[in-house]
Amino acid sequence: MYFIDVILPIPLKQHFTYSVNKDEAYFLKPGMRVSVPFGKSKIYTALVYGVHQNEPPAYETKSIDQILDETPLVTQSQLKHWEWIAMYYMCTLGEVIRAALPSAFLLESETIVTKTAKEPLSEDGLSDDEFMVYEALTHQSSLHINDIRSLLDRKNVVKVLQTLMELGLATVQEEVYEQYKPKLKRYLKLANAYSDEESLRELLDTLHRAPKQRQILMTLFMLSTTEEDIESTHLQKKSDSNAAVLRTLIDKGILEEYYLQKDRIEYQGDAASEVKELSPAQAKALQEIESSFEMKDITLLHGVTSSGKTEVYVQLIESMLATGRQILYMLPEIALTAQLIGRLQQYFGEKISVYHSRYSLNERVEVWKNVLNRKSKAQIVIGARSSMFLPFQDLGLIIIDEEHEPSFKQYSPAPRYHARDAAMVLAQLHGAKVLLGSATPSLESYYNAQENKFGLVLLKERYGMVLMPDIELVDIRDKLKRKRMNGHFSDRLLETMEEALEEQEQIILFQNRRGFSPIVECTTCGVAPQCPNCDVSLTYHQRRNELRCHYCGYQMAMLVSCMACGSETMDPKGFGTEQIEEELKELFPDHRIARMDQDTTKGKHAYEKLIERMENGEIDIVGAMYDVNTGSVNFLEPIQISL
Repeated sequence: MYFIDVILPIPLKQHFTYSVNKDEAYFLKPGMRVSVPFGKSKIYTALVYGVHQNEPPAYETKSIDQILDETPLVTQSQLKHWEWIAMYYMCTLGEVIRAALPSAFLLESETIVTKTAKEPLSEDGLSDDEFMVYEALTHQSSLHINDIRSLLDRKNVVKVLQTLMELGLATVQEEVYEQYKPKLKRYLKLANAYSDEESLRELLDTLHRAPKQRQILMTLFMLSTTEEDIESTHLQKKSDSNAAVLRTLIDKGILEEYYLQKDRIEYQGDAASEVKELSPAQAKALQEIESSFEMKDITLLHGVTSSGKTEVYVQLIESMLATGRQILYMLPEIALTAQLIGRLQQYFGEKISVYHSRYSLNERVEVWKNVLNRKSKAQIVIGARSSMFLPFQDLGLIIIDEEHEPSFKQYSPAPRYHARDAAMVLAQLHGAKVLLGSATPSLESYYNAQENKFGLVLLKERYGMVLMPDIELVDIRDKLKRKRMNGHFSDRLLETMEEALEEQEQIILFQNRRGFSPIVECTTCGVAPQCPNCDVSLTYHQRRNELRCHYCGYQMAMLVSCMACGSETMDPKGFGTEQIEEELKELFPDHRIARMDQDTTKGKHAYEKLIERMENGEIDIVGAMYDVNTGSVNFLEPIQISL
């Protein structure tokens, strides 16, 4: 008897044992996925933890449904790392796996199967079971997987569903993007019958009455001298033709179409440029870091703002690239990631991959596979806290920038981990070095450096000998008493803003509340609407005319009257970024104003677009969100701004 121990992505502590045959036992390895029945009717994607023989558990084992991978999807070092996270942060290994793996890797039976708009090329291409499921979906908008099992009178329906998904006839789960679909590009080539020069000449002679078809063939011949694979859209554009003419040539058997898988994220920039020369202070810091790494695995770089820490990181990355090992560059905020990508791509070109929650599931799956296969395009990974879960094979360096940021902490759901600390354990498993960078180090990191557990390198000089900024505190209460406030702006702030605008400089105003006002209060009885789930005040968003909870997402229309006393005098209290934006438009009507918070940057590339507008001088004033609870900041140093 052969058995495998598997980890299910559910909050249960123990492993579960399933029976396999001899061939399956020899094929399966830890880190591969299998679909297994669990309970009375559920099917889960489980991760193989171990394979053994003649060690049956106390309960009667079930057999697996099917093997989903040909090679391990998760490495042994990952499993060790995840076990440590589960132990240290007191959660189950299943919860860690659910957080670590992109959900496209986890197919569950609780999900719904829906039919797509695509029609099958022919009914002959489907098996009886596949056609039966497809026909059922044409009469019913969606089916539960248990309904499909009842329809086919069999337990193992995963293979049938996978075939329908691969053909594009059905989707599993509510959102299409939650199932990985490789990106395929269509290419065209001349049929083998016309590959020689004589047959091609005869073909062109027969098409003398079809000039558009002749033009496509001539263009294809010209492109084939310089390009190995010719994309259909590229051929169509170069020949100044259309899809109908291409389809005619394909139907005639003159052209053949084929598909190649392409990554969704490809570097489109120029060739990588040379790394900049460091200043004397930066060069000294780099030398001290390298010396520190000879004795310690972790070093803290305490560099003041604008000291050029990123350029020091670039030099370290370049040295590590020469060894062929992988590099992980962790940042606390997606906004910072968006800015850093462009800077590092100038140096390292297509060797960079990005991994964070704003990327689609398909894109994250591709990054995962590129890192697992040690492709050159994933030798450097930039990402937020979730990037440490990637399947690194030979990690050599981890850079944790802004290591003091609370955004590295995962608060909910489990595992509730600190990515900075977990990354240090990951580095230890790979024998990698860790560099912590910050202008304001966390107390624990600075203490460890003082106790000689970490190396400590200081970079006290700003790049280019730029002076530290002047900081001026303004007493708002005093300004209110003296009636020197214009809305929420003091006379001193307005004065400095006008000076900056006259000198054609840009301005950022930080505010630690988003929305129009954090509280809406009845002026008659003093009652403020509360979230029914979280028991906190609902925030008023004027643009959508709604009240919203920023913890759980609960929302409701703005109240016309008080729910307690019926009074129609609801008064917004306090102010957020939305109200700041409105006041700025009234105070500076001739200037370009923008707002940067969660409400305006929900789109995938919203951060990049807004930052690009700032860099191009298309915005004069930005009202940006600064959350004192999470420490999230929406801008980094590269933009030259006066405040």
